[in-house]
Amino acid sequence: MTTALTLTSGQRPDGVPVLAAAGEIDMSNADAFASALRVAVAGAAAAALLVDLTAVEYLDSSGLATLFQHADRIEVVTGPLLAPLLTVSGLAELTTVRGL
Repeated sequence: MTTALTLTSGQRPDGVPVLAAAGEIDMSNADAFASALRVAVAGAAAAALLVDLTAVEYLDSSGLATLFQHADRIEVVTGPLLAPLLTVSGLAELTTVRGL
């Protein structure tokens, strides 16, 4: 059974814009993820958007492709589950990817 995707946008106390995702990102909800990421990047102005994937349990190629599209405007924080995927895919060479 898949875990529904939840997307939350906001700011850290230091003003850094954040888009947090929880659940699974796959082709069934990749459009919603892409849309939320587009809006959050546009609203981030000059600052890099922090994409928090620490609560994401699954990320398929459609979600990964969305991250690549915005690699020049985002930083990613992830847990140990997705960190190897983001490194092997090459995303970590295009943007900052931090693990917890």
